[in-house]
Amino acid sequence: MEVFPLLLVLSVWWSRTWHSANADSIIHIGAIFDESAKKDDEVFRTAVGDLNQNEEILQTEKITFSVTFVDGNNPFQAVQEACELMNQGILALVSSIGCTSAGSLQSLADAMHIPHLFIQRSTAGTPRSGCGLTRSNRNDDYTLSVRPPVYLNDVILRVVTEYAWQKFIIFYDSEYDIRGIQEFLDKVSQQGMDVALQKVENNINKMITTLFDTMRIEELNRYRDTLRRAILVMNPATAKSFITEVVETNLVAFDCHWIIINEEINDLDVQELVRRSIGRLTIIRQTFPVPQNISQRCFRGNHRISSTLCDPKDPFAQNMEISNLYIYDTVLLLANAFHKKLEDRKWHSMASLSCIRKNSKPWQGGRSMLETIKKGGVSGLTGELEFGENGGNPNVHFEILGTNYGEELGRGVRKLGCWNPVTGLNGSLTDKKLENNMRGVVLRVVTVLEEPFVMVSENVLDHKYGSPQEDGTWNGLVGELVFKRADIGISALTITPDRENVVDFTTRYMDYSVGVLLRRAEKTVDMFACLAPFDLSLWACIAGTVLLVGLLVYLLNWLNPPRLQMGSMTSTTLYNSMWFVYGSFVQQGGEVPYTTLATRMMMGAWWLFALIVISSYTANLAAFLTITRIESSIQSLQDLSKQTDIPYGTVLDSAVYEHVRMKGMNPFERDSMYSQMWRMINRSNGSENNVLESQAGIQKVKYGNYAFVWDAAVLEYVAINDPDCSFYTVGNTVADRGYGIALQHGSPYRDVFSQRILELQQNGDMDILKHKWWPKNGQCDLYSSVDTKQKGGALDIKSFAGVFCILAAGIVLSCFIAMLETWWNKRKGSRVPSKEDDKEIDLEHLHRRVNSLCTDDDSPHKQFSTSSIDLTPLDIDTLPTRQALEQISDFRNTHITTTTFIPEQIQTLSRTLSAKAASGFAFGNVPEHRTGPFRHRAPNGGFFRSPIKTMSSIPYQPTPTLGLNLGNDPDRGTSI
Repeated sequence: MEVFPLLLVLSVWWSRTWHSANADSIIHIGAIFDESAKKDDEVFRTAVGDLNQNEEILQTEKITFSVTFVDGNNPFQAVQEACELMNQGILALVSSIGCTSAGSLQSLADAMHIPHLFIQRSTAGTPRSGCGLTRSNRNDDYTLSVRPPVYLNDVILRVVTEYAWQKFIIFYDSEYDIRGIQEFLDKVSQQGMDVALQKVENNINKMITTLFDTMRIEELNRYRDTLRRAILVMNPATAKSFITEVVETNLVAFDCHWIIINEEINDLDVQELVRRSIGRLTIIRQTFPVPQNISQRCFRGNHRISSTLCDPKDPFAQNMEISNLYIYDTVLLLANAFHKKLEDRKWHSMASLSCIRKNSKPWQGGRSMLETIKKGGVSGLTGELEFGENGGNPNVHFEILGTNYGEELGRGVRKLGCWNPVTGLNGSLTDKKLENNMRGVVLRVVTVLEEPFVMVSENVLDHKYGSPQEDGTWNGLVGELVFKRADIGISALTITPDRENVVDFTTRYMDYSVGVLLRRAEKTVDMFACLAPFDLSLWACIAGTVLLVGLLVYLLNWLNPPRLQMGSMTSTTLYNSMWFVYGSFVQQGGEVPYTTLATRMMMGAWWLFALIVISSYTANLAAFLTITRIESSIQSLQDLSKQTDIPYGTVLDSAVYEHVRMKGMNPFERDSMYSQMWRMINRSNGSENNVLESQAGIQKVKYGNYAFVWDAAVLEYVAINDPDCSFYTVGNTVADRGYGIALQHGSPYRDVFSQRILELQQNGDMDILKHKWWPKNGQCDLYSSVDTKQKGGALDIKSFAGVFCILAAGIVLSCFIAMLETWWNKRKGSRVPSKEDDKEIDLEHLHRRVNSLCTDDDSPHKQFSTSSIDLTPLDIDTLPTRQALEQISDFRNTHITTTTFIPEQIQTLSRTLSAKAASGFAFGNVPEHRTGPFRHRAPNGGFFRSPIKTMSSIPYQPTPTLGLNLGNDPDRGTSI
C-alpha cells in the first residue's frame, strides 16, 4: 500500500524534470523555472546548444543540464526541486522565478554552497518589485542577482520631477506588488505632491461600468480631471486594454499625459500603446545596446548567438521577454567561468549533496566557483553582464520615449532621453502646453451644416448638435466629441450647462439669442391702390356729402333765386348744382354763379372741407404709393406666444427646445410667455410642430403657415440672403448665452482657441466678419413684415393701375351714354309731327324772352356780360330807341348776334329793319342778301326745334345812319 504513492510521486517528479546528462560530462548545471515561463526553457536550451557547438569556449567539454518547473508562489516546492537537482550533482543553479520562492532558494544555496544565479521574474510581464533578498557581508552569500535591481522608483521620481507634476494618479494591475513603489510614494509625499492610487481589476470593462453606475456626472468630471496626469504600472497587455476602455468611455481627455513604466515593453507594444491612446504618452522601458554593425549583431566576442535571438526581424526575437535575454547571458557567463576553471586547472568535481540529512556537508568547490563567476564578465544580449561586490548586476539602462499632443499611429514617437544609475537622466523633459501656432497638429473636426457658421462639411450622421439620451449618452455633434470620434466641433453650437459637463468650450465668440422666422405678408396687386388712403366708409361718407351739399345748394337757390347776369347760359337746376359741387370738390371750379349769402356760406364751408380732404388724400396717397406699410401682428416673442393662428416650433431635442421646456415647466418663472410657447411646441409630444433639423423648419416657413423658433443669428442670415426676400425675423435682443467651439473634455487646445478668439475680438476682426455675413444694408429688410426693400424705387404701373382703370371706365361710360343719347334723339326725331304743325313758330316765347332782356327794371344801368346774346330781327325790332339805349348801358365788350328764321310762306318777302331798330344800330356794309343754312339758336343758348327743312335767301336793305357811329366800333356789332 505504501509503494504506489511513492511511485506516483516519482512519476510526477520525473514529468516535471527534464534531464540532459552525459556520463562522461563533468559540467552539469540545474535550472528551476516558473511553470509559466516556457520561453525561458526554450532560450535556456538554445543557449546550451550554441555553447556546446562553440569549441573555442569549452573545447571538447559539453554542458549538460537538468530543468524543473515549479509554482512560483510555492517556496516549499522550489526548495524540494532544488534539493533533487543538488542530489544529482550540479556546478551551479539557475532560477527564473518570482520573489516568493527566491528567498527560500537563496537560503538553500547559501547552506549548500552552490552558486545560485537568480533571474527575477514577474508574473505575466508585470513590472518588478524589489525582492528584498537579505544580503550579508559574510562570505556565505552564494546568490547572484543576474537582473539589475529595480530602479523604477528612481526613474519615475526623476521623470515626474522634470514634468513638474503636482497631482496625478497611479494605476497598477492586480499582479503588481504595491510595496514596490512605497519608497517612491514616501518621497513624493515629502515633496508635497498629491498622489492617488487605484488598482486595475482583471475585468476592466466591469470596473469602468461600475464607475459610471456609482458616480454622478460631477464626480465623473472630477475623476476625469484626475486622469489628466496618470502613471500606469502594469503589464503591456493590461495597459492596452485599460487605455482602450477609458478612451472609448470618455474618461480621458485630449490633453491627458500618461506615463507607462515597465521593463517588459517591446517595439510592438510601443506602437500599439500609442495607437490606442490620446493626448501625450511617455513610455519608460529597459533598453539594451545593439551593435551598429548589422553583421556583428549575432557575435559576442568569440561566440556566435543563434539568429533567432539576435535578429530584430525574427518573430521569436521580437516577442522575447527580458528574463529570456538574461537567461541566455547567464548560460554564456557560466560557460566562460567553466572555461576559466578548466584553464586554471582548479576544477572541483561535482558532489552529490543531500539536503535532507542533518549532517550533510556543503560543496567544497562552491566558494571557488562562485568567485570565478563573480569575477568573470560577459558581453551578451543584455550588454555587459557582471556583478558587483554585493552580488548584483549594476548595468542597466532605461529609455524614455514620448509623443506630443495630436500625434498618432506611432509616427510621433521619439526618444526623449535615457537614464542609468550612474549618470542619471540624460535628456530634457518638459510638460509644456501646446504652442499657439499648433503647427503640425492634426485635428478631427466634426460639424453640422449651418450657414453662415459652416458652409460646407461632412455632416454628423443625425444632423443634431447634441443632447443627452435616456441612457446617459449623447447624440449629435457633442456625442462625437464624447466618444472621441472627433477632436473639435465647430458650428452654431451654443454653450449650455449640460454640454459643458461633458465637453469643453472656448470663450464665446458671438452672442446668442432666440429669434423667430416668419414669412412676409404677400404683396397682392391692388389695382385700386389709389383708393387706399381712405377707408371705404370714408369714401362712402364723402360721396354722400357731395350729394347732400349739392341738394342743399339747389334748395337754397330755389328758395332764394339768384339774379343772373344778362346773357348767362347757366341755370340753377339740380343737375347743375350737383355738377358745381363735384367740380369744386375736385378743384375744377363751376359755372353757376351764386349770389345769395346763404349759398356762399354753404359753398365756403364746402370749399374748406374739400381743401382738407384733398390735401389729406394727396399726402396719404404719396406715402401709400411709395411704400406700403402693412403692420404684422407678430413683432416679438410675446406676440408669438399670445396667438394661436400661426403654429410654431423648433428643432426637436435642440438647445432651444430644452431652453423653452425648462422655462415653460419652471413653476417659479414669472413670465408666462415660455409656458404658452411650451404648450404650442409640445403638442403631440413635440411631433406636431417641431422639425428634425433647421433647414426643414426654414422650408416649412417659406411654403406654409408656420413660424420657426431658432437661433436669431442663423435666422437673420437666412432672411438677408433669401432671393425672394420672403422672410422677416423678430426676437429677443437680450443675449443670455453665446456660441462657442466645443472640444473634448480636457482638451489642451481649449486655451489656444480661446486666446485666438480674444485676439480676433480685440483686433476688430470679429466685427468685420459679422458685417460680412450680416450686413446692415442687405438686399432684404430683416424686420419688415411686407415684401419691401431698404431703398425706394420708381413707382411701377401697378401703383397707378386703378387710376387708369377709372379713366377707362369713364371713357367707356361716356361712349355708352353718347350712343344712348344718339339713339334717343333719333327716336324722338321719328316722332316729330307733320309739316303743317312744324310751320308754327313760337313767337310768343321769343317776344317774352326779348322783353325780359330789354325791359327796364329797377337797375337802369344793368350791364351785359361778355356772353354771347343771340337776337333775332324780331328782337331787334322791339329794342328801345337811342335815348333809351344810352340809358341802358354801353355795349362795349358785348357781342350780339342776330339769327332769324323765316317760314316757307314768306321766303320771298324781304324785310327792312324798323326805324326804331335802325336808329340804335348800324350794321355797316352788309351784303344785300345771304344764302345758305341758318342756325336756329334758342335764347337760352340752345337750339329751337325748327320746322324749317330748307333755308332761303333773305335780302336785306341797308337803312340810313341815325348819327350813332357804331358801325366802326370793333367792340360793337351785330352779326347776321
